[in-house]
Amino acid sequence: MVSVIQNVAIDCADAYELARFWSGVTGRPLHPEDGPGVRETQVMLEQGPVLYFHQVPEPKTIKNRVHLCLRPESSRDQEVERLLGLGAAFVTDHRNPDGSGWAVLADPEGNEFCVLRSESERAAIQS
Repeated sequence: MVSVIQNVAIDCADAYELARFWSGVTGRPLHPEDGPGVRETQVMLEQGPVLYFHQVPEPKTIKNRVHLCLRPESSRDQEVERLLGLGAAFVTDHRNPDGSGWAVLADPEGNEFCVLRSESERAAIQS
């Protein structure tokens, strides 16, 4: 027997607002029963576990031990710019001159996540 991952839980100060950010990142809706002021909400991903946001009283204080890695449909750099426009902050640049690597961003509450190369970018470098 095995376990199936139900959700990825993210502690936060404002569950609804942070879920709205991640809804914009993923292009997926919030749970239909959730609205402003809720202490728990979910972003309903098309495949895999949902993103579950849980409001907690304590602030984030250190680097995440677990984080999300995003593989965009557009180019990595285009996606970085789009996410910065949604309210993400740039943290660290691990992009290389040959096109490999990734960028580390943070969501509006400081949770780090990575933006990887798209599948087409990976294929172009491997050819």
